[in-house]
Amino acid sequence: MSKLTKEDVLQQAKEMNVKFIRLQFTDILGIIKNVAITVEQLEEALDGEIMFDGSSIDGFTRIQESDMYLKPDYDTFTVFPWRPKVGGAVARLICDVYTTDGKPFVGGPRNILRKVLQEAEEMGYTMYVGPEPEFFLFEKGDNGEPTTITNDQGGYFDLGPSDLGQDTRRDIVLALEKMGFDVEASHHEVAPGQHEIDFKYSDALTAADNIATFRFVTKAIANEHDLHATFMPKPIFSEAGSGMHMNQSLFKGKENAFYDPDDRLGLSQIAYYYIGGLIKHAKGMTALTNPTINSYKRLVPGYEAPVYIAWSASNRSALVRIPDAQGLGTRVELRNPDPAANPYLATAVMLKAGLDGIKNKIEPPKEVVDNIYDMSECAKEDACIDSLPGDINIAVQYLLRDEVIKEALGEHILNRFVEAKQIEWDVYRTQVHQWELDQYLKIF
Repeated sequence: MSKLTKEDVLQQAKEMNVKFIRLQFTDILGIIKNVAITVEQLEEALDGEIMFDGSSIDGFTRIQESDMYLKPDYDTFTVFPWRPKVGGAVARLICDVYTTDGKPFVGGPRNILRKVLQEAEEMGYTMYVGPEPEFFLFEKGDNGEPTTITNDQGGYFDLGPSDLGQDTRRDIVLALEKMGFDVEASHHEVAPGQHEIDFKYSDALTAADNIATFRFVTKAIANEHDLHATFMPKPIFSEAGSGMHMNQSLFKGKENAFYDPDDRLGLSQIAYYYIGGLIKHAKGMTALTNPTINSYKRLVPGYEAPVYIAWSASNRSALVRIPDAQGLGTRVELRNPDPAANPYLATAVMLKAGLDGIKNKIEPPKEVVDNIYDMSECAKEDACIDSLPGDINIAVQYLLRDEVIKEALGEHILNRFVEAKQIEWDVYRTQVHQWELDQYLKIF
C-alpha cells in the first residue's frame, strides 16, 4: 500500500514547481524506458490512464495487442535535482505496466517481482535487500564518445589526489540523497576508475527501484562532469570487474527470520534453508544475475569475483557469504550478481530460490572455510564444489532446466529473455574479434 496519496503527489508537484514528469518502467533487459508528460496530465497519469504502445518495447507485446497502461507507484515520485529549474522542475514516477483489461502485464519485470513477493508474504515473510553496486568512470573522446580511459589510477579506498573521481561520486551521492536514498557508504574500488556506492537495505521492491534509479542517476551526474559512467561488468582486461553483491534477509513482522542467537553463526534454520535454495538454484539463476556475454569475463578466478558454488562465513571466495552481523542485521550475501542485471528479475529469482529452500527444507552443503581459489581441482571435487556457468549460452541452458526459476519468470518473460540471449550469443560467436586478428593474422 502506498504511503503517499494521489493528492499528496499533486500537492508536491505544485510546491516543487514541477512542469514535466517522466513515467518510468523497465524492459525485460532492465533498460529504463519512459513516457514524458506535462504536469497538466499528471492527474490523469495518477489514475493510470496514460497509454503507450507496448509493441515498440522489445519483448513486451505483439503488434496486434500493443496498447498498455502505466500505473504509477505514488511513493516513487521524486524530482531530478540536477535538472535546471528554469521553466519548471522535472520529476519521475516509476510505473507498473497493465494490459487494457486491467490486469498486470506478465511481461513487466516489476510485476514479476511483485508476484514472488506476494508468494513470500503468503508464507509470512517480507524480503529486505541491501545492494552494493559498482561502476567505472571513463573519460570521453573528442567527439563525446565513451572511452575505456579511466580518469584516475586510484585503488581500494584511495582518496584524492589519487581518486580523481571523488567529486563526481560526491555529487552522485548528494543527488541520490535529495531523491530520498539513504546512502550508507561510497568509496573508490579496486580497479582504476572504479567506484562503489552502497545504500541502506530496504524492502525488495524499493531496493530494485533504487538500483534502477541509481544507474541512470549515476550516468546523468557523470555526464555533468564530462565523464561516462558504465555498469558494464568487465570493461578492462586484467582489472577487477564490477559486481553488485546482494545482501538479503527475510523478516516476520519486525523480527529477522534469519537470526538465531543460539546458533554458532547466528543463523536460524530458515536462513540455512534459504542458503540451500540459493546454492541449489545458483546455476539456474545465473543468466538473470549475470545477463550479458561480458558478465562472464568477470566471473573468472583471480579477480575477487565468485566462481565456485559454496557458502562461508569466513572467506570471500564463496558464492554466498554470511556477513558478521547479528540481530536485525543478520543477512545472506549473494556475491555473483553484477550491475548489468535487471534488478527486478534478479531479485525475483533470488527470492524464489530461497523460498524453494524453505518450502522443501533444502539443507546447504557443508560450509567451506578454506580459500577456494587455493584449492586443487581434486580438493574441490572432494568437497563437492561446483562452478557457475562459464558463459551466457551455458547459463541459459541451465535456466531452461530449472523449473523453479522458470516459474518465477513466467512463460512470457522466459521465452523472450531466452530468445534475446540466444540472438546475442549467436551474433557474438560469429563475429571476428580483435583478439583473433592479433593472435592469428600474421601466423597463418
